Amino acid sequence: MSKTGRTNYRRGARGTPKSDRQIVVHGVRRDQPDLRKLSRAVIAMAMREAELQADIDQALTGTHVDKSTSEEQADAMESADD
Repeated sequence: MSKTGRTNYRRGARGTPKSDRQIVVHGVRRDQPDLRKLSRAVIAMAMREAELQADIDQALTGTHVDKSTSEEQADAMESADD
């Protein structure tokens, strides 16, 4: 209760639950995402995950996995973008 004797409309009366509020959502129009940048990020993540999985497999089995092919592919992608 306030000094004027009115209850606060946001709090409600003491001991009673708050009333439900309406939630309003406004759509925001944005530019199209940069698909080239997103695809490069996804490819980089997939290559990194494959390298980590190869390292785990190598540690478990004791075999050697050649990583030069993935590095060459990454270099080729970067040079193609320029």
